[in-house]
Amino acid sequence: MLDLQNLRIRQGSFQLTASLRGLDAKIYAIMGPSGAGKSTFLAALAGFLPVSSGTVLWNGQNITGLRPAERPMAMLFQDNNLFPHLSAERNVALALTQRRYLSSIQQEQVKAALSRVGLSGFEAHKPGELSGGQQGRVALARVLLQDKPILLLDEPFTALGPALKNEMLDLLQTLAQERQATVLMVTHDPNDALRIADETLLLSDQVLSPPQPTQQVMASPPKALAAYLGLE
Repeated sequence: MLDLQNLRIRQGSFQLTASLRGLDAKIYAIMGPSGAGKSTFLAALAGFLPVSSGTVLWNGQNITGLRPAERPMAMLFQDNNLFPHLSAERNVALALTQRRYLSSIQQEQVKAALSRVGLSGFEAHKPGELSGGQQGRVALARVLLQDKPILLLDEPFTALGPALKNEMLDLLQTLAQERQATVLMVTHDPNDALRIADETLLLSDQVLSPPQPTQQVMASPPKALAAYLGLE
């Protein structure tokens, strides 16, 4: 269970607050107007930005002061964060080690992760030799290999066409269910939320609201979300 107790995040004159309890093994969409702080929230939750006050708890343990690598979280960025000079195998292997050479066990782990996302045989390919969807799969394989119970996604499939994006969303949903992961996914597209998110959190007016069933939110969106979606 992920709990946020009176969390306050500040960047210059901008601030946001969040108090959430009992986020469990579901997929949560995070939506809100541009500039509301969705990416800032994920970065702070992952430990890349400090919080001003409040507490982050995972299964009752205070993880607020932990470094990013020490947290039970893996993050998938919008640009996939792949190294162009490294092969798919080496990019995925960074989840395990920064050493140049992999042990036989590590090689098998990397191959298994790539196979799980449909990229068997692509181990030697560099990002420039892969399509956008394949690059996304490499990044997803690396996140999976970190084997963290919380997955944070900052609009990772925005640059993909509709069909390929839906394919990646479906793959994410399948893998999250298999691993019983808690997924927080920033998206600006209500169709993404409707496709895979069990519940949706709205970030507006510097406050992250508690989750509500996605179908319910989209059927009757709050004023701020309706304005953002152009429904008013």
